[in-house]
Amino acid sequence: MEAPSQVSVQTKRGIQKQEDNATAYMDFMKSHCCYDAIPTSCKLVVFDTKLQVQKAFFALVANSLRAAPLWDSKLKRFVGMLTITDFINIIHCYYKSPLVQMYELENHKIETWRDVYLKCSCPFLISISPDASLFDAIYSLLKHKIHRLPVIEPKSGNVLHILTHKRILKFLHIFLCCQGEKVPKPAFIHRQIQEMGIGTFRNIAAVQQTATLYDALSIFVDRRVSALPVVDEKGKVVALYSRFDVINLAAQKTYNNLDVTMLEALDRRRCFMEGVIKCYPDETLETIIDRIVTAEVHRLVLVDRADMLRGIISLSDLLQAMVLTPAGIEALLS
Repeated sequence: MEAPSQVSVQTKRGIQKQEDNATAYMDFMKSHCCYDAIPTSCKLVVFDTKLQVQKAFFALVANSLRAAPLWDSKLKRFVGMLTITDFINIIHCYYKSPLVQMYELENHKIETWRDVYLKCSCPFLISISPDASLFDAIYSLLKHKIHRLPVIEPKSGNVLHILTHKRILKFLHIFLCCQGEKVPKPAFIHRQIQEMGIGTFRNIAAVQQTATLYDALSIFVDRRVSALPVVDEKGKVVALYSRFDVINLAAQKTYNNLDVTMLEALDRRRCFMEGVIKCYPDETLETIIDRIVTAEVHRLVLVDRADMLRGIISLSDLLQAMVLTPAGIEALLS
């Protein structure tokens, strides 16, 4: 039997090793810059603020994009981003009924919409330098509650790439899990989701399958969420409707009728949708990271074994738990 002093020393060493491993992801992100995460080939579309809003959204659809940087030809600099959130806000703001045409969507220029919307929104572009660390990029994304972070070259002022939670998590997953970098896995990666409390479990934003599409857009606007689980009368998850799904309204030119039910709206989707990728409370963090990266989705719907809605786990939740929390940075998602 070992002496108490020897056991004590071994215990302390074990605790110290766990603490060191817990900072692995944080240190990895601090040692890699934003430029490292930029793919060798990617598509970047830029809109002039004088472009008509309707044409801009048609261009997003045609290029399978979710957002584009905005260039102001007068100021000769990038001034913001046009995203699907803007499309949702526009049609939610101006929709009256299926009998009333939304001329604002067809006639407004981007700069006109920005003049209206920016009265109650952030008036400046949040961006990052390619030399900044990925840790700083994660902090900026979560602090400002944004989903896209333009990487701008300071000297030229050119946008090199649009960093997202999805791209950063995939970069982390590839280099740590697939290429075998000598970075030890933190002990917490083997813990269960319910134990770690990762995700949103209370006051979950969801929509009934019998509700109207306009109801869903109202929840997007009011709750500022990126996706809505669609549930039946018992609370069972039957589908997922995301902000990206709304762009179908532009593709199909059906944004003038938002009185259809969610079931009808789901049936009308024509392009690829990420679907409902689920996870369970007793699964480990490592398991759900593998699942969300492999499926290339932006969130997992947390359900029980009867498919009843229990929560949402987003990419933001995962990056917070894996990178910022070990750094002692809490509450950015609150």
